[in-house]
Amino acid sequence: MKPENNHGIKRIIRATGFSMKGLKAAWTHEAAFRQELILAAIMLPIAFIVDVTIVEKLLLILTLFIVIIVELLNSAIEAVVDRIGDEIHTLSGQAKDIASAAVFMSLALAGITWTIILTTRYL
Repeated sequence: MKPENNHGIKRIIRATGFSMKGLKAAWTHEAAFRQELILAAIMLPIAFIVDVTIVEKLLLILTLFIVIIVELLNSAIEAVVDRIGDEIHTLSGQAKDIASAAVFMSLALAGITWTIILTTRYL
């Protein structure tokens, strides 16, 4: 049954609550999420401090958010696969491996972006 107040500002408030619940679950249950969030919290101020153009600052910040977003999606995929069952299945492993590869690619993107911007500016 659909909730009565599933529109307007009440819907936005409920959706925000669900999002906060998801962030809390990721923080509680996912070590990789905690590590990447802590790293982003350290690197975010650096992105504001370094002497680079506004576009370069935006790229530095965006890559940090991309890593966090992809890690959240990876964690969601892992949770769904684990919910389905404990038995080993090729497709379950493939789904987890592909999601993990997406995290790897987002980390590579962040690393390459930060390296190029900072080395061209400071070396």
